[in-house]
Amino acid sequence: MEKPLQGVKVIELGTLIAGPFCTRILAEFGAEVIKIEAPGDGDPLRSWRKLYQGTSLWWYVQGRNKRSLAVNLKHPEGVAIVRKLVREADIVVENFRPGVLEKLGLGWDTLSADNPGLIMARLSGFGQTGPYKDQAGFGAVGEAMGGLRYVTGFPDRPPVRTGISIGDSIAALWAAIGALMALRHREVNGGRGQVVDVALYEAVFAMMESLVPEFDVFGFVRERTGNIMPGITPTSTHTTRDGKHLIIGANGDAIFKRFMKVIGRPDLADDPALESNAGRDLRAEELYRVIDAWVGGETAAQVLKVLAEAQVPASAIYSAEEMFRDPQFLARAMLETARLPDGREFKIPGIVPKLSATPGGTEWLGPRLGEHTEEVLTALGYNHADIDRLCREGAVARDSDPQ
Repeated sequence: MEKPLQGVKVIELGTLIAGPFCTRILAEFGAEVIKIEAPGDGDPLRSWRKLYQGTSLWWYVQGRNKRSLAVNLKHPEGVAIVRKLVREADIVVENFRPGVLEKLGLGWDTLSADNPGLIMARLSGFGQTGPYKDQAGFGAVGEAMGGLRYVTGFPDRPPVRTGISIGDSIAALWAAIGALMALRHREVNGGRGQVVDVALYEAVFAMMESLVPEFDVFGFVRERTGNIMPGITPTSTHTTRDGKHLIIGANGDAIFKRFMKVIGRPDLADDPALESNAGRDLRAEELYRVIDAWVGGETAAQVLKVLAEAQVPASAIYSAEEMFRDPQFLARAMLETARLPDGREFKIPGIVPKLSATPGGTEWLGPRLGEHTEEVLTALGYNHADIDRLCREGAVARDSDPQ
């Protein structure tokens, strides 16, 4: 089936999460993504977290639909190969520290001179300009500087983090959006490329809702509030009689009325002071005591059944175990079945978003390091003898070569 980004050629010059997640999205929707990796170990993500027969299970997902070209960027012929590739590319995605590619001879000025229509998505901790641009900055630093960590946790304890690298993932999404906007601009407004500059801290900062105007106008600093969403009541986490944790979001005016009636508190449902969110927020502690008492007296199954029937948004807090047996996940193909190299079946995340006419898909899992080196170089015009020489000289590596 046709995919929306078929015909778009992307060169990935990145490792770990932010840049590679951006290109993963593009690859899932049909872009030809050639991932440049260092011979020897390749992307460190290949050995992160849980390994199966020496390879990260995360890698198989993050690298899906990509081709791996093992190139030594410190070798002049390795750099020449990448420049050849970029001349034919639509998009380059990179997440080196600013200045690193320039030192290698692969900076924007060089690559755009070779290919004036090139779009270069650059992800870094602090962006390509400003006094912090040369500092190292991972997703955790972006989350801290961008404001997310400050508001996450409970007020009597230090800030906490989410259990995933959310800052990197948010930056990857902005980079994918920016690259596609630049591609659209190129198609309809003259054919010139441009730089998409994504700073991790800005990617997080852009998600921080009303933080800026509230501080500027009222001097209000949003603080940590635990499981409660400040200024929006009621929405929080509650624990059932059988020890399950549930999220209940009953902050809509009509929803709140239904919620109070179904838990046996029509007095609160009909209280004029609670008709709007502002009034409910003033009495948040009272309302949460009422909700905690009701939820704590019921099992999770009972609570979810009652609230579903009353059309009150609620959910159990899912672990992977709940996801694997949930009918909604299964109905929307959010758990695809794939095969590991030894033939073992395993589950991988499905594709997001769902496009009705040109959906994305998984064509293959993350490749072996250098698996496509010969194929890519042959397409560039190198013959077998050239490739053998380049391998001997350390400019490139194939997956069959000792590395």
